[in-house]
Amino acid sequence: MRIALIGYGKMGREIEAVAKAAGHEITLCISLENKEEFTLKNLMKCDVAIEFTAPQSAFHNIMKCFEAGIPVVCGSTGWYDKLEEVRQFCITKNQAFLHASNFSIGVNVFFELNKMLASLMNKYPVYDVSIEEIHHLQKLDKPSGTGLTLANDIVKFNDQKTTITSADASDITPGDLTILSVREPEVVGTHSVKYQSETDEIIITHKARSRKGFAAGALLAAEWLVGHKGFYEMRDMLGLKFGE
Repeated sequence: MRIALIGYGKMGREIEAVAKAAGHEITLCISLENKEEFTLKNLMKCDVAIEFTAPQSAFHNIMKCFEAGIPVVCGSTGWYDKLEEVRQFCITKNQAFLHASNFSIGVNVFFELNKMLASLMNKYPVYDVSIEEIHHLQKLDKPSGTGLTLANDIVKFNDQKTTITSADASDITPGDLTILSVREPEVVGTHSVKYQSETDEIIITHKARSRKGFAAGALLAAEWLVGHKGFYEMRDMLGLKFGE
């Protein structure tokens, strides 16, 4: 498989290593140092693009890959105000796109567990739910895309929470689901969902040990997406369909 790797930061390097170990070819690798090579001609030499960049550039990168007619796997977060536009374009133009706020298989199982727990705890309003997410200091979006995915799913399945806000906000109401965002050195990613009452608490946590799990999941998604058409999430590929 010939891969266009768009973004060559920590995740890009992990994906490169995993892809080469699996026998794939990095045909095009785009970083800040060689942006002039990000052309339609070069993209069209590839079978699939894997995009991990920044919120301000992700949408442009995705649309350029669509223009070249190649499938796109996107792990960038913080740009989801444009997600519906991408979905509509992808479906209308018969393109292939798969996005996830987190490509770890463990995290995606954790997402489903979070939805199941939110649905169960909806019957017990004595428990207040909150989220804590911890990432490395270079993490740009705050809260993280994974934290927001967890929060949106809780709001969907738990009637007690209607809005999402920062735990640092000064005007928190009972209907607010708070996310505490912590940034520490050398942390890959830890996410916890906490249900607390006066008498006890339930906590579910996912802790990433390395970025290799994210990279392996992104590569798996790219392998799966080639030959497909449509707009997908990681859960579509993994067959995780709680609540549907």
